Amino acid sequence: MDLALHAATIDLLDAPTLYRLLKLRSDVFVVEQGDPYAELDGRDLEPTAVHLWLARDDEPVGYLRILDEPDGAARIGRVVVAASERGSGLAGRLMDAALERIGNRRCVLAAQMQLADFYGRYGFTVTGPEFLDGHIPHLPMARPASP
Repeated sequence: MDLALHAATIDLLDAPTLYRLLKLRSDVFVVEQGDPYAELDGRDLEPTAVHLWLARDDEPVGYLRILDEPDGAARIGRVVVAASERGSGLAGRLMDAALERIGNRRCVLAAQMQLADFYGRYGFTVTGPEFLDGHIPHLPMARPASP
């Protein structure tokens, strides 16, 4: 079955869909990666946060969120693909959709170290030193605004 791309702010998400999205994130970031951190940080509830996901039927298989930063930049975060779907280009499809939505705004993200080259293909460059998010090394990255 084909995958459907969805986008919604928190006020448009029903409880079962939100549950499935958060479960996917928790399954990968907390359980699979063995990193018991506060995955639910409150930012999902921001009125302008955009939840973007790919689903087969009602089951999300890939997800990311777009947040508004205080300086006007967009922040892409929580990029996740279900283990059964990795290697099929879903993260790229999500990034393409996110960057199309963001447009020419400056965009930032925190990349897991092993994914810096992936984000580099989308114009992101490292902007600071490595840091730990939970127990996982990350790099701050940014993509400049375009005219």
